[in-house]
Amino acid sequence: MDIRKIRKLLELIETSSVAEIEIRTGEELVRVTRITATPQATALAPLPPQAPTPPPPTSAVTEEVKAEEPIQGHIVRSPMVGTFYRASAPGAKPFVEVGQRVDVGDVLGLIEAMKILNQIEADKSGVVTKIMVENGEPVEYNQPLFVIE
Repeated sequence: MDIRKIRKLLELIETSSVAEIEIRTGEELVRVTRITATPQATALAPLPPQAPTPPPPTSAVTEEVKAEEPIQGHIVRSPMVGTFYRASAPGAKPFVEVGQRVDVGDVLGLIEAMKILNQIEADKSGVVTKIMVENGEPVEYNQPLFVIE
């Protein structure tokens, strides 16, 4: 389609009240849509009544949160988003257990991302003191997976 015809079409759209037009000539197609700067008024449905807000947490819950200790030791974090697996196959023996000694480069688990299994290796030698995710659980980037002391 000729550029002069498209310019003429744009001029016609600007002077009219048409919001959108589509012109097909053989295999060629031109669609022009006008975007208005003024917001359109829409009818809003009334909001349902709100439930009363729950009371603040009791002191027992607060004490429980305070009693939780911060993680001590070296944390092995997820390098990617995916699904975490503790073993190489369903029913197979897990790569590591709590209390097991590991060396740098030992496989701790697998993360499946985009149908590819990626090995998670120990980046520090020591003893695995905590496994922070369950088998088959989705993990996020930088999420703690293991604690090694």
